[in-house]
Amino acid sequence: MNSYDESSSARGHARPTGPTGNSGSGSGGDRHWQSGDGLGGWPDNGGYGEQPPAARGSASGGRASVPRASASVPSSPAGGSASVPSSAGRATVGRASASVPSSPASGSSGRASVGSASVGSASVGSASVGSASVGGAGRARVGRASVGGPGESGPGGPGGPNGPVGPGSRSRSGGSRPKRSRRKKMINWAIAGFAVVVILAGAGLVGGTYYTTNVVVPDKIDLPLASTIYASDSKTQIAKLGEYNRTFVSIQQIPEYVQHAVAAAEDRKFYEHSGVDYVGIARAAWNNFTGGERQGASTITQQYARNAIKGLDDATYGRKVREAVMASKLNDEFDKNKIMEMYLNTIYFGRGAYGIEAAAQTYFSKSVSKLSVAEGAVLAGVIKQPVPSATHKGFDPGYNKDEAQSRWAYVLGGMVDKGWLNAAEKPTEYPKVNPLPSDKACFTDCGVNTPLGNVINYVRDEMIGMDIPGCDLENCARLIKDGGFKVQTTININMQREMESAIQRSKKGSELAGQPKNLMAAGVAVDPGSGRVLAYYGGDNGTGHDYAGKNVEAGQLTGGHAPGSSFKIYTLAAALEAGISLDSRWDATDYEVPGTEIKVINAGRKPSCAKSCTLRESTVQSYNVPFYHIAEKVGADKVIEMARRAGVSTMWTNDPVKPYDLNSKKTKIGKSAPFYYVVGYGAYPITVLDHANGLATLANRGVYNKAHFVISVQKKNEAGAWETVGGEQRKPKQLIKTEVADDVNDVLQEISGGLNGGRPATGKTGTWELNEKSSDNAHAWMLGATPQIATAVWVGNVGGEKAIKDKYGNKIQGASLPKDIWKRFMNDASKNMDIERFKPGTHIGDPDAGNGQKQQEQPTCFPGQPDCTNFPGGNAGGNGNGNGGPGGGNGNGGPGRDNNNDQPADENPFTVIPPPN
Repeated sequence: MNSYDESSSARGHARPTGPTGNSGSGSGGDRHWQSGDGLGGWPDNGGYGEQPPAARGSASGGRASVPRASASVPSSPAGGSASVPSSAGRATVGRASASVPSSPASGSSGRASVGSASVGSASVGSASVGSASVGGAGRARVGRASVGGPGESGPGGPGGPNGPVGPGSRSRSGGSRPKRSRRKKMINWAIAGFAVVVILAGAGLVGGTYYTTNVVVPDKIDLPLASTIYASDSKTQIAKLGEYNRTFVSIQQIPEYVQHAVAAAEDRKFYEHSGVDYVGIARAAWNNFTGGERQGASTITQQYARNAIKGLDDATYGRKVREAVMASKLNDEFDKNKIMEMYLNTIYFGRGAYGIEAAAQTYFSKSVSKLSVAEGAVLAGVIKQPVPSATHKGFDPGYNKDEAQSRWAYVLGGMVDKGWLNAAEKPTEYPKVNPLPSDKACFTDCGVNTPLGNVINYVRDEMIGMDIPGCDLENCARLIKDGGFKVQTTININMQREMESAIQRSKKGSELAGQPKNLMAAGVAVDPGSGRVLAYYGGDNGTGHDYAGKNVEAGQLTGGHAPGSSFKIYTLAAALEAGISLDSRWDATDYEVPGTEIKVINAGRKPSCAKSCTLRESTVQSYNVPFYHIAEKVGADKVIEMARRAGVSTMWTNDPVKPYDLNSKKTKIGKSAPFYYVVGYGAYPITVLDHANGLATLANRGVYNKAHFVISVQKKNEAGAWETVGGEQRKPKQLIKTEVADDVNDVLQEISGGLNGGRPATGKTGTWELNEKSSDNAHAWMLGATPQIATAVWVGNVGGEKAIKDKYGNKIQGASLPKDIWKRFMNDASKNMDIERFKPGTHIGDPDAGNGQKQQEQPTCFPGQPDCTNFPGGNAGGNGNGNGGPGGGNGNGGPGRDNNNDQPADENPFTVIPPPN
């Protein structure tokens, strides 16, 4: 096919005449016409056979530029001369010259006649080819040197007596040219005319587009970048969010040999041209016009423009023109390194990877800065076609290894040819590439469908409060997916795995594996000293219901679970702050609240201490009645205020179900409304996360740190360096008196029984019944802490309220399945930590502040003595499980202990709560 050569090629060519041709004669010296400017010559003979191409014109600049043909015939030794008349149309622009040597015979030199041709109306000899006007400027004439007379030729010259008649000249006898030669000429003139028209028409469009299209600079290009969420180690990726798996890297991070490999694969003249390969465009245009395989002829700069700028993704020639304009302007605006950087961060490499960094991670599990020459060549070779099509398998070695290796060799060969790679250093062994991802592989929004998916919701909420530009309530979720952030979370990946292995049903050997399908569990671990959430499990993925936190469903805020006796830790703290001592005595017998339908009981147990139970004993044995009396004495509002200061942010009423934001200044909590005194033993729902936060505050000796999930948020700046745009929100405050927290921890250590290796830990169970007509349970809790970790575990139902029973049909209480999960996790999470101990209690408060009877000396009882409940080895405080005190029942533990030998049974009856006005 014919193609335009470089712009420095000859602008036109003329075929020499015979020395005696009838083109004209004369005398004098040589005469040469000045050559004009044009676009390109014709480097080969194309369809002209043996005849060199005739003079051609071209378009120049923004106007239609058509050369005027001229021919110069050097004089013969005899003084002959050749004259070349010029012929001009209405718009004659530019010139073309042709030099015709004279014959050695004197007085017989011919005259080179340069006829005229207009763009569209071309006169070739006596032939006329079409007509067209250009830009309203009249008809521009294209000159052609007509060489050789009608039959005259000098000796020794073409067409002369001693030589052949030149093709395209007429003999004196009036003979005509061969028909085949004429046909070829006409075809080639038609092709030339088409090319000129296309170029001239395109010139007008290019000129207009150039001045109406703005240059798009990098910080204004909508280039979506995925955000990566990491664990606290900043290395373990827990989620990748975004529609495009792309991470921006600067050109300094991309090895030069990787850049050269890409240029060798996609655009070997990248460092030489001005952003557009005009030769390639003309070649592709003609190939497409003649029905060949459709070609793009796009440079790296054009490819970048097409991928990064909206509106350049359609397959039209208009788009190609705009693409070329943008490429030229980008080339004017930026240097080659910047264009290469932008291109390599934009292009698609297959396997869901956009940009060179994501591709390096996907194909080789390493950063682009660590790629070898061989690995860089693999990625460069993939760009041409990263995914299979109907006609080709592409160049991903996972799909098409043979052709991938062939293209790899092509890329390396190109690097050597261009001098970018020493031949002796060219790799010979194809590198190992990661296998194709499975059908279930995650390319975008990775991690959302895992237990840590719920963490992403908290990350978004915290980022909204960091004053990150554009990250507001309405837009932050989208910004995270497109903004290219790197978020370091508080999640300790090892603890997270321990939590999941203990609690997630699908994990083999977990505490929930094999249990009834209606059962669900949730768990949260918090660092008391910082408020960092170390592990979080609220469900199997971040798109479903979060059983550990808050949810918005059907426009309503949901997520709380009745905490039962586990809430008593706040009631106890409120009592201590009100000056009530652990040694104060309380009436623990069943109590019917006057004027209400509420009957407060201890789950069928009759405490041995009856009307004289100390606050410490009431806490350890988890008696409900004393905690009702305490809430009544100090006020429900004081209990809730203590919970709020510890970290409980939201609490729900039961009838109607309504959430209350405890941190809002608009929320008004009275002494008995909207929450009644039954709050003292956990009648009102709260979240697992809040409960873990509250426990952490107590374990931290009353210093509150808000539970949070984000340590830092980073984003790359224009130089390609990561910079922090959001940081950890830590504002520790002493919200509970130290002596109050120390006394609470002192009591709670008696409940947990400690952890492996003698590690001390606080603990408190909680259970809440299904309804007033059933003794079955609906919610069961275990929470406890060391000075380093505070953990809350809840077990309940998937969906609506239902009795929770284990696989053996036993009722689940806080001291059974929840405690098994808690203890397993805490032992695993703490095993590599130093053993730290809580500060001893200070025993603050008034021992006479209770409503119970004063302490009385009671006689020691012996087995068989009637009506005696205080004998060694007897059944004091039995919980119905056959467990007695030392020497009694099955010999497990002290009075009222459960089967785990370290926790009393829970006392959590369902109560009707009609709070008085």
